[in-house]
Amino acid sequence: MIVDNTQTQMRKGILEYCILSIISRGEIYASDIIGELKKARLLVVEGTLYPLLTRLKNNGLLSYSWKESTSGPPRKYYQITPAGLEVLNRLDSTWEELVFAVQTSMEGRARPDASTTRPDMTDNRQ
Repeated sequence: MIVDNTQTQMRKGILEYCILSIISRGEIYASDIIGELKKARLLVVEGTLYPLLTRLKNNGLLSYSWKESTSGPPRKYYQITPAGLEVLNRLDSTWEELVFAVQTSMEGRARPDASTTRPDMTDNRQ
């Protein structure tokens, strides 16, 4: 269905921005990133997250360090790089422009009560 495809493309388009935003708060473990995305109702599976983290790292936007864990093997913690912060700042501007464009294009449109029709932002590939 066209709606499903459009929703998927919208989520994919915003996911890297959300990941960079989360990591910009401080170093973080991948499963904690998934937890933050889940809290924001933008759910992803590890099979989606790890390739994105690798691509962001390969593009110089993230780095990582290994830290010993008290409950198992060492863990990889991600940090945003100065280049990543620069990209994030540019994406902040783009996001503000997009929000304005969407809100402006929707002005005057009759819509159902948003509190009762909040979309479920899940990744159904689990």
